[in-house]
Amino acid sequence: MRAGAPQAPPADFQGLSNGRPMSDNQSIGEVEPKTTELFPDGIQLDSGITFGPVTVAYETYGTLNEEGDNAILVCHALSGGAHAAGFLPGQGKPGWWDVMIGPNKGFDTDRYFVICANVLGSCYGTTGPASINPATNRPYGMSFPVITIRDMVNVQKELVQHLGVRRLLSVAGGSMGGMQALQWAVTHPDMVQSVVALATTHRHSAQQIAFNEVARRAVMADDNWRHGDYYADGLRPEKGLKLARMVGHITYLSDKGMEHKFGRRLRTRERVGYDFQAEFEVETYLDHQGQSFVKRFDANSLLYLTKALDYCDLGQGHPSLTAAFRDIDARFLLIAYSSDWLYPPYQMKEVAQAIRRADGDSTYCEIHSDYGHDAFLLEHEQQQPLVKAFLDRSMNEMRANR
Repeated sequence: MRAGAPQAPPADFQGLSNGRPMSDNQSIGEVEPKTTELFPDGIQLDSGITFGPVTVAYETYGTLNEEGDNAILVCHALSGGAHAAGFLPGQGKPGWWDVMIGPNKGFDTDRYFVICANVLGSCYGTTGPASINPATNRPYGMSFPVITIRDMVNVQKELVQHLGVRRLLSVAGGSMGGMQALQWAVTHPDMVQSVVALATTHRHSAQQIAFNEVARRAVMADDNWRHGDYYADGLRPEKGLKLARMVGHITYLSDKGMEHKFGRRLRTRERVGYDFQAEFEVETYLDHQGQSFVKRFDANSLLYLTKALDYCDLGQGHPSLTAAFRDIDARFLLIAYSSDWLYPPYQMKEVAQAIRRADGDSTYCEIHSDYGHDAFLLEHEQQQPLVKAFLDRSMNEMRANR
């Protein structure tokens, strides 16, 4: 049960293929959202706190085969959710990665059993700050424990095993989803045959932490935030959350992409008004993105998820990043994008180099794109053949090594 937060996440780029609508016959059709309750006795978090139970929202696509070796876990980015493909009943927009998941797509649901779960701490069905605390019958708010990417992965592991999967053919995701995919290989190497990580990193740089801190401060500076206790009366910190999203959305785009899409064109006037009204197209675009975000996302979840991103460091607890990948048999497909300045390609190269120094199997690809960080949601025509071939090799290798 949720309080003060929306239940279904519309994606900013749903139904788009490089800016063009996708036809309905490319989708897997109507899908069923599911939930399950895990950890009745609690899960031990990285913070040392035992927390539970945990409700997990998830969707599955395709069929788990008799051998149980065709399962793929797809992990979502910060503002995403479990609805990755197909259509929810009564809704006209497909899931956030419908361009990549479905029959004969990159994650071919005629061949693979695809799972996508909303992460711990989010606001789309999985337990998070807006969820009801059974001990108080009120939303957790800021009493919700601070979480990490590894905590999210450990919850996913329990879900995957609950679904009868003993070993995953692959774990895949972009942005925060890519961090989860990499964390899976490091934390649970015996359960992962391969990893597809897109537009991501092994740890945040100072600049990436700085952007997240600005977003958090924007939310907490809103008078309606009230230390996270804003659920009862419906007065949510919308101004702060909107500003946080506007800043964040700038980092998802690229300079060249923004110039092409907006330039210096005016939106509401034929000439500048010599005042402080939003008048450039890019200003009204950011305003729209911010306003639509506050209608569908919980401000406290933004605080918790951005903090989890900042805490992530795959090399932590190891002598080096290379050491973190030692003795891992999984194969890696690492995809970066030329204009992504939020997670620039050099960070993915660092991961690829660390895996190779650890005598691992790493394939690095850099796709030329003007879409910036959002390219992993849009460049499906370039991504699909890479992912298809990689998964095919991973499947053949898994079966050969039985």
